[in-house]
Amino acid sequence: MLVDEIGRGTSTFDGLALAWAIAHRLAEHNRSLALFATHYFELTALPSEIAGCANVHFDAVETKGRQRPGIVFMHQVEEGPANRSYGLHVARLAGVPAETLRQAQRYFARLDKFNIRDDAQHDLFAATADRASAAKAPSREQAIAARLAAIEPDTLTPRDALATLYELRRMLDD
Repeated sequence: MLVDEIGRGTSTFDGLALAWAIAHRLAEHNRSLALFATHYFELTALPSEIAGCANVHFDAVETKGRQRPGIVFMHQVEEGPANRSYGLHVARLAGVPAETLRQAQRYFARLDKFNIRDDAQHDLFAATADRASAAKAPSREQAIAARLAAIEPDTLTPRDALATLYELRRMLDD
């Protein structure tokens, strides 16, 4: 059975809840052999809950061009979950205009401030105590490091780069 993007067209949490429940049902109740394609990284926790589940992903390599960084999809299956998303690269390949990509990168950087960079994938379906410990605010150094890691220098205009420097300076001074 091939299941592709269950929950598409719904809100993020509705889609995630539906995808998790359906994947869980297929694995535990139906015990079916299924390939479940999804962008919900939270579903990568299922192998720790259900015997017989596994995570795989298609490998990709980022190219670091001066003018135009990109991505090459290797079409090679690798074990484990993917370690990052390549949405902006895929949008560039699809022909999304450069200014729109820069705007998306700026918005992503704003959203990413709310993300805790500890390389652990936190389970949205875990008990409340687990969520409380995962929700601890990052230290100032962690916040600055996360902000720096989110910057794609090749996508910034000179004005955006200057604004980002001022933002980082404010973060240091706080």
